[in-house]
Amino acid sequence: MHKPITQIVIVGGGTAGWITAGLLAAEHNVDKGVLAHSPKLNITLIESPDVATIGVGEGTWPSMRSTLSKIGIDENQFIRCCDASFKQGSRFIDWRNDPSKDADSKAPTQSNSYLHPFSLPHGHQELDLCPFWLPHADQVSFAEAVSSQAVLTQLGLAPKTIASAQYHFQNNYGYHLNAGKFSQMLSEHCTQKLGVTHIRDHVSHIINHDNGDIAKVITAAHGEIHGQLFIDCTGTKSLLLGEHLQVPFLSQKSVLFNDSALAVQVPYEQADSPIASCTHSTAQQNGWIWDIGLPTRKGVGYVYSSSHTNDADAEQSLLTYLGLDSATANKLTPRKLSFNPGYRAKCWQNNCIAIGMAAGFIEPLEASALALIEWTAATLAQQLPSNRQVMDTIAARVNQRYQLHWQQIIDFLKLHYVISQREVDSYWRDHRDKQSIPDSLQAQLELWRYQVPNQHDISYKEALFPAASFQYVLYGMGFNTQLPSHVKPSMQQQAQQLFNDNQQRTQVLSKSLLSNRDLLAKVVQYGFAKL
Repeated sequence: MHKPITQIVIVGGGTAGWITAGLLAAEHNVDKGVLAHSPKLNITLIESPDVATIGVGEGTWPSMRSTLSKIGIDENQFIRCCDASFKQGSRFIDWRNDPSKDADSKAPTQSNSYLHPFSLPHGHQELDLCPFWLPHADQVSFAEAVSSQAVLTQLGLAPKTIASAQYHFQNNYGYHLNAGKFSQMLSEHCTQKLGVTHIRDHVSHIINHDNGDIAKVITAAHGEIHGQLFIDCTGTKSLLLGEHLQVPFLSQKSVLFNDSALAVQVPYEQADSPIASCTHSTAQQNGWIWDIGLPTRKGVGYVYSSSHTNDADAEQSLLTYLGLDSATANKLTPRKLSFNPGYRAKCWQNNCIAIGMAAGFIEPLEASALALIEWTAATLAQQLPSNRQVMDTIAARVNQRYQLHWQQIIDFLKLHYVISQREVDSYWRDHRDKQSIPDSLQAQLELWRYQVPNQHDISYKEALFPAASFQYVLYGMGFNTQLPSHVKPSMQQQAQQLFNDNQQRTQVLSKSLLSNRDLLAKVVQYGFAKL
């Protein structure tokens, strides 16, 4: 009989390490919220005391609600402890065209901004509304026609009411959060309620079995830590999968050029300033700026290509965007982050799986990094090999899906740049060079000139980005698709009814929902009802 896998060692903490620990423990060691007396898994997380959390991964997808609920975290506690706010999607500003010289680059305009909302188009299970919207593209934006979130985020409204139960909603949502506080909360929850062993120490050596599997890691103060499955959450260092097991890194710098970011935390002008209920992503020369609203501050960062600009000009672009007086600006010290866009050829080699930046990172656009952490950790928890003999079969399956996810992420992120009509600098023009566009995306773009994106364009189940996401971006950017030659009258009537329903729903919600800030204040005071 083969020895069951019970000893799991996670090297590295941060969001990746603690989400992985939490999901593994919740799946295998907890029943109805109670930790088993004899847990199936012995989970040890080793975290270097000298490596600080990067602290800028402040945007999540709606999937985070399921993750937190699965781990057993109270949503009210999460919002209060992590300085969290509600995120209903991403608004893209000035991506479509160069802004006019006299326009305020921070003020979204109807013609040069659009929302990629988290809610799927209204009635999507009944009918794909996109072909029926096309004839009216010059009258109403696609997102506004099929989703109430386009209007509600412009009004700064929350996605739910205080009467909603935890994790339930009127409109689908994720979060903006303080990444450092989030990691701390996860750490405390996993160690105090889920039985995860936390070791703060340096890993100095990695020792293999004869078959190439990792047998143990050697730490400076705690000696040997043995394991049957090792999880690499060491960030871009990729200590186990990259450095030790030598899994190749596949650079994507020739496709997506960004390799640098300047991040800064900015106070609100007033204590009661509105909190944006979506991420603002504003196109700039040689890059773009994220703007994330938390209850007590904003997190703002300029993402750029070092091949197209230098750090000094990047910092000036960031300060110009912020529009601060010189006294306030002088108090800010932007934090420089450098990264190599790309990913490891596989995430699982032998008895080691990498999760988070140890497996790869492209850029912050669309906040796909945290979503991929959630997917990998949840997949591992659900498909955990029962013994070493079956591990390679499961690893091959996970690696295959991992590669498909990366291919789709790259195509989807590149899409934002490829269909931009900005001409102001070489950065945007270079993104449209065919040599930098993956063949798969070029083929899809040619197809979409004649028919709208649909589920058949996605070749595998449970893709990170559904067809609706491609529709939101394509038509938010003004992409032209040929009008359908024939539409059944009955389907036209059904589509019109769905458009009308969405409009009515938008009107009702705009009158009943509080602002993001007002709802968050009520959560702090009263809290949502428990499930």
